[in-house]
Amino acid sequence: MARPITLFTGQWGDLPLVELAPLAKKMGFDGLELGVGGDHFDVQKALHEPGYLEAKHALLEKNGLKSYAIGAHLVGQAVCDNIDARHKNILPASIWGDGEPEGVRKRAAEEMKDTARAAAKFGVQTVTGFVGSNIWHLLYSFPPNDFAVIDQAYVEFAERWNPIIDVFEQEGVKFALEVHPTELAYDFVTTRKTLDAIGNRPGFGINFDPSHLIPQFLDPATFIEDFSDRIYHVHVKDSKRKLNGRTSILASHLNFGDNRRGWDFVSPGHGDVDFESIIRALNHIGYQGPLSVEWEDSGMDREWGATDAAAFVRRTDFRPSTIAFDAAFSKK
Repeated sequence: MARPITLFTGQWGDLPLVELAPLAKKMGFDGLELGVGGDHFDVQKALHEPGYLEAKHALLEKNGLKSYAIGAHLVGQAVCDNIDARHKNILPASIWGDGEPEGVRKRAAEEMKDTARAAAKFGVQTVTGFVGSNIWHLLYSFPPNDFAVIDQAYVEFAERWNPIIDVFEQEGVKFALEVHPTELAYDFVTTRKTLDAIGNRPGFGINFDPSHLIPQFLDPATFIEDFSDRIYHVHVKDSKRKLNGRTSILASHLNFGDNRRGWDFVSPGHGDVDFESIIRALNHIGYQGPLSVEWEDSGMDREWGATDAAAFVRRTDFRPSTIAFDAAFSKK
């Protein structure tokens, strides 16, 4: 059975779900990874408003779609982050409150617990998202880092997220961290350190997204193999390096889509990600979950690009062979 091809709705938040659902089906998707926030999935309404989840299921079913995951990136980011004015623009007012940083973190943590409860009530077993990082600004060690501060950040992460994952495990839901710059886990070394910090508990794993590895010159297929038991969800997203001697992998504080950047996100199949090697690696580890397109490309029409992306994933995804190719030669 082919893996379901879904669309992450986070980048489509300007469209109400009643419009996005039929559009997603028209573009060729089998389901939606519903982004938390706005009209797509409201955690508190899911928990407290009668009929809310039934209406979501009915809308999806009407359009021949299913939901396999909930995306809670923005609130999750606030749990461990250094909170500043940027967070006000991405967080619900109920989480931002008066903006006092520790209050924001605590309210975000409680909302993530409720997200696990809402996902379970919705019948979804995976929540994707971020955890935040209070040491990302220390990436380049000058002035020289006190590496005890780095280590302490992982201890603090475990203190903040273990109670959240307690609820996830109680509800039978898994949290899948998107390994990503600005997170505590952004490459091989830091992913291992993050998993170790939380005791490698089963409720906490990875939302694999190759687009964040390519600008770092990392091998996505090898990442899948190294963390094979933790790949709980997969994003199909592409990026392209544009290094010409004048551009930087640090992106020069330029916004996405600026041609002076050293890399950018592009529609799947139009960048540097080797998706065939990824499919082979996913087959090798036995991953049968959704392939969720997170569509971002500043240089391409969104609807055209997402339609192209769904078709690309469908023709790129293949099942492993059930026999050795040379078995046909055998006379036995």
